[in-house]
Amino acid sequence: MGVVAAVTVALTAAPLAGTAQAYSATSGTLSFSGDPGEPISGGQSYEYTAGAVQMFDVGGSRDDNSLTVAIDSDQGTLWRLIVAAPDGQKLTEGTTYTGAKQWPYAQPEDPELVFGGIDNGTERGCNTNSGSFTIEHIAFGPYGYVRALDATFEQYCNGSTVPLRGAVHAVMPEPPVELALRMNTDPAGTVSVPDGQITVGGTVTCNKPASVSLVGQVFQIQKKGTPGASYETTVSCTPGAPVPWSVELTSQEPGTSFQPGTATMRSRARADDRDYGVTADTGQQESEVTLSRS
Repeated sequence: MGVVAAVTVALTAAPLAGTAQAYSATSGTLSFSGDPGEPISGGQSYEYTAGAVQMFDVGGSRDDNSLTVAIDSDQGTLWRLIVAAPDGQKLTEGTTYTGAKQWPYAQPEDPELVFGGIDNGTERGCNTNSGSFTIEHIAFGPYGYVRALDATFEQYCNGSTVPLRGAVHAVMPEPPVELALRMNTDPAGTVSVPDGQITVGGTVTCNKPASVSLVGQVFQIQKKGTPGASYETTVSCTPGAPVPWSVELTSQEPGTSFQPGTATMRSRARADDRDYGVTADTGQQESEVTLSRS
């Protein structure tokens, strides 16, 4: 594998399964250096400061197992640091992870470390590597959001005995709130006689804007049959007040029709929390609705 291919693999391959969205650091530095003969640094020292570069982003995996620091300094210069604890473990403050390797050579029991990038248009990456890193301080928010990070790392590239040594410090903005979603169904609905079309609904509430998908069924047990219908609708939810929703349905069961009286309504609401790449879900709720003649 050539250097270009190695950098491509290092910077695009996972170890970050289930990654939360990366955010820009409010303050931070990434520094690294190596002695002459070290292939990534070229024997030079580098330091980048949040606010003085185009991008200084930190993102973690939702299981707190791994993180990426991404620096874009200017046109043609970028660096990526990826570290991960062994599979099934969380990155832990005060821990030094030794025997780290890069994907795909790291085994499940190995920590992972990748550092490389592009320096003034020149690819700098390792075909193979070994090294270690120390998590001096780390604070996580929801779903792997990295609130603060202090770490050091040491990498030996392509079998070299000359190490690259680096450090990263970052303080992040306060994490976004997690999406909280609630759904209520109205205890009263209407039915049109004789066609049996019903109108039922309710409200949804949220603590931040979300597109809410509502799915469910309505059925009514009668002596001569059980009319029923499924529904799916979408509501644009904004915080501040309950947002109403309603659907019009006719029975999907042949030979049946909704009538005035009591029916059963099963409903569920879901919405994507785009800040964290997860779905908020109310779970299925069952309630009775009284259908009155419209």
